[in-house]
Amino acid sequence: MNKNSEKISGWKRFMKSLTKAHDLGTEEDIMLDHDYDGIKELDNVLPPWWLAGFYISIAVSIFYLIMAFGFDKYGQIDEYNEDVTAAKAKVEAYKAANPQLFDDANIVALTDAENLAKGKELFTAKTCFVCHLADLGGTIGPNLTDNQWILGGGVKNIFNTITNGGRPGKGMISWESTISREERIQLASYIISMQGTQPAVPKEAQGDIIWPEK
Repeated sequence: MNKNSEKISGWKRFMKSLTKAHDLGTEEDIMLDHDYDGIKELDNVLPPWWLAGFYISIAVSIFYLIMAFGFDKYGQIDEYNEDVTAAKAKVEAYKAANPQLFDDANIVALTDAENLAKGKELFTAKTCFVCHLADLGGTIGPNLTDNQWILGGGVKNIFNTITNGGRPGKGMISWESTISREERIQLASYIISMQGTQPAVPKEAQGDIIWPEK
């Protein structure tokens, strides 16, 4: 051991052992014969820490394969199903802790300008106007401004129709998976706010349910 190596601190020796890096000025000892336009290659070894990580990853992979295919453990499908089950449990727990957010019996019509504007925007964005017209006078779908309803008027009934869809075979689809509960309430509230307005060409009244009752 030369004098210079004796002066190297323990930490530097430790780092050197992790990298096996060659000292500057000793490149000629590891110089390869490759030469391309004056560019030469050094025969540096891979750092031991990197090799250790690489070998560990191989060992873990082999263990995972054996457990997944040999003992039917740690399979991705099982992990996915477990995660889904856990997530559903959390959702149900949240619903149980906040029933007011999910109980349709608590729905009331919104009357503030911001929510009604959002409801109007949804009425256009979700193409409700195709069947009901922009002024809600009705074409294929019924007039939504009079007091006669096929599936029931009022915010709860309208919310239910938006959520679950209209009569089978009549074209009104369920929007439950497309727009949020809050947005469905906003949309139902906007329809309620249009009660009694005068459409340009109103469709004749349909349905035997009168709302609001007189």
